[in-house]
Amino acid sequence: MQLEELKSFVVDKIDDMKGRDIIELDVREKSTFTQFMIVCSGNSKQHVRSIAKHVANEAKHSDFRPLGIEGEAFGEWVLVDFGDLVLHVMVEEQRDHYQIEKLWA
Repeated sequence: MQLEELKSFVVDKIDDMKGRDIIELDVREKSTFTQFMIVCSGNSKQHVRSIAKHVANEAKHSDFRPLGIEGEAFGEWVLVDFGDLVLHVMVEEQRDHYQIEKLWA
């Protein structure tokens, strides 16, 4: 799966689960570990976990396995690592606190 296809796939799967405020960040000039980040919000910890799990499960069915998933136990911020793309799913409070968009912009 090409990177552009992966980005579209991830955004589509977030949208399936009604994730909010989806932002795509191009970090190729700023990062040595990934090329793109996608950040979105969920309404609650359970919603955040559900979005991340849905994206990861659907990716596995598309023969594209995530390298790792972190933060599922707490659900405030779940990270799904696809290598060249990293998905951050966060509750609004965590997103406001860490301001990833500003950090990587």
